[in-house]
Amino acid sequence: MPDSGFSPLLRISRRHLLLAGSALLAPALSPAQDKPTIRILMGLPPGGGTDSIARYIADKLREQLGQPVIIESRVGVGGRLAADALMSANPDGLTYMIAPNATPTFQTLVFGPQLKWNIWRDFAPVAGLVSYPLGMAVNADLGVKNAREFVQWAKANPGKASFGTPGTGGQNHFLGVQFAKVAGIDLPMTPYKGTPPMITDLLGGHVPSGISLMDELIKHQKSGKLRVIGIFSDKRSELMPDIPTFAEQGFPVASGDGWTAMWAPAKTPSAEIARVQQALQKILANPQVKDYLMTRLSVVPHYRNAEEMAKLQREELATWEPIIKASGFKPE
Repeated sequence: MPDSGFSPLLRISRRHLLLAGSALLAPALSPAQDKPTIRILMGLPPGGGTDSIARYIADKLREQLGQPVIIESRVGVGGRLAADALMSANPDGLTYMIAPNATPTFQTLVFGPQLKWNIWRDFAPVAGLVSYPLGMAVNADLGVKNAREFVQWAKANPGKASFGTPGTGGQNHFLGVQFAKVAGIDLPMTPYKGTPPMITDLLGGHVPSGISLMDELIKHQKSGKLRVIGIFSDKRSELMPDIPTFAEQGFPVASGDGWTAMWAPAKTPSAEIARVQQALQKILANPQVKDYLMTRLSVVPHYRNAEEMAKLQREELATWEPIIKASGFKPE
């Protein structure tokens, strides 16, 4: 037999080296691909403040957990469709919902009998993510600089004053109702299917004022197209300390800071919820994440555990129930 120039021992050693190299490479090739995908239900339109928050958090969760995390849009009825989907989802730790407080609180108070779900029975709170002021802005061409001037304009222009909201029966809606009552003005609501179309009409002068999260309002105030006349908080926000509250301008509207949180289906294993909670706590404590949320999305990182979320939820329901009843609003 001709000599190949290589001994059997050398040939075996090379084979072992190749196998060992493959074993070393294997974990680097597919660490996250082998893990199941987590889906986060989103019930509000793409491009709005809540959607932006959810997508950013999903990206960070993907990095922290080392597994795929996707946003699944179930847009409609003020977030109700996403909540419907969450209620019926398999409680296996792979389905969650990120939503503003308006979805569980105001949907419950306004549409309670029409809902398929109950927030205490069907959902498990995971964590509070961020909090933020809600503000009112006017088109810059209106020529008003603050809440008092807007009230004067509304009284001088009967039939022209109104305010836009990204939906009916939400927190924005009832903040506007409260402001109109305290100010003694006629201020009808113009509802929109989400924040983006409302902002478009506000910029175009088709609606004179609008109530929204601050990210879009501040951006357009900087460009000179909108003027934020106040925020619905009990004190000025660290995000925008130059913008006064309505209360300090003489309009003591019930404070109504918004917040965004994550829920899971009831009966989701506590170990799965704890794993996501730990990841979220680390994410929100990261200085770079804090900076992005505050400077780019105009929200304050605010981690709340499940117990703190439940307490806040109860307090909010108690605060807004009499206000909504007194408004006389009836859903269609």
